[in-house]
Amino acid sequence: MDNDLDTAAKALNPHKRGLGHIKRLVVKVGSAVLTDKNGLALDRLNHLVTQLAQLRSQGLEITLVSSGAVAAGRGRLPSKARLKTVRAKQALAAVGQGILMQAYAAAFSGYEMPVAQVLLTRDGLIERERYNNVKNTLQTLLEWDVLPIINENDTVATEELQFTDNDQLSVLVMNLTDAELLVCLSDIDGLYDSDPRENPNARLIHEVQHIDASILQMAGDSPGRAGRGGMKSKLLAARMATSCGIPMIVAGGRIPNVLLRLMSGEVIGTLFHAARRRIHGKKPWIAFTLPRKGRLILDDGAVQAVTQGGKSLLAVGIKALEGRFQAGNCVSCTDLEGREVAIGITNYGSGDLQKVIGCRSEKICSMLKNSRDEVIHRDNLVVLE
Repeated sequence: MDNDLDTAAKALNPHKRGLGHIKRLVVKVGSAVLTDKNGLALDRLNHLVTQLAQLRSQGLEITLVSSGAVAAGRGRLPSKARLKTVRAKQALAAVGQGILMQAYAAAFSGYEMPVAQVLLTRDGLIERERYNNVKNTLQTLLEWDVLPIINENDTVATEELQFTDNDQLSVLVMNLTDAELLVCLSDIDGLYDSDPRENPNARLIHEVQHIDASILQMAGDSPGRAGRGGMKSKLLAARMATSCGIPMIVAGGRIPNVLLRLMSGEVIGTLFHAARRRIHGKKPWIAFTLPRKGRLILDDGAVQAVTQGGKSLLAVGIKALEGRFQAGNCVSCTDLEGREVAIGITNYGSGDLQKVIGCRSEKICSMLKNSRDEVIHRDNLVVLE
């Protein structure tokens, strides 16, 4: 009966997205929303805080992933603004992070809301125990009604292990906090069918059911105005989020009361629907934290077995491999066209695996000592399709 009522309500009001069930969400705000050429734009930051405070008063549990430290540092040290080296960005982040947190603490104090700063790096989460420690900390802060404000620790993060403009980081935080929705606020209003800067007739796509190659091609490679991201980065983050069972919205962060309007169900930006039921346990840690050390190229049968059949990956279904890796490393699995379909922890190093790709399990036993039937067990495999 309730489902029938919900269907009827949506028919009467097609602009409702049905987000009323959401109790815990992650909001990611990009540098271009919070900053201008002079550094932090305090009016925008205060407007964001006002919206977050109102949502909190409605009972929502919120974690904020905020960019802006490097841009805030440039605002404080304008003579260094043109420097683009890694060293300069790290130093500017060190200057700007305190400015950013001071502004947030002052703004939230007006609503008597305590906040906590959490700086993360990917390499600091590779160890499973550290990952769980961060998860416990964030869960405790939310239980205490403290709003966590998270940023990548740009001061020490190396380029190889960086998240991408906090888009990927926000997906990781979504899983660390068991959030039910990720909202990404940007200078981008959402996903367009072509670049609106080049095509004035570009159409905003309000909903995406599945992120396939045609959707990925709609994004350009241009980064955001003040960060490392862009629409391509957000689509990759949305693909990861929805593959793990969580919807994601990309919307313009400068739209007045955008968060309040989104959570009331108004159609703003682009909603990426969850592709499947949520994954739990160690799979989010595999998907969002571990660096890929190599690539396995699967035949069509293996792709179908792991993506549709819920099977482990066997050597017989591997056509080739790329990179050098050890047993226990995380590797990417792609189809014959190069499309990533899964990620997992391999039971074989590249040297041994090269000897047995395409072989059936009974033949592997005669070729290698201490061999295992599965190259990647399904418990250590995250499907992205």
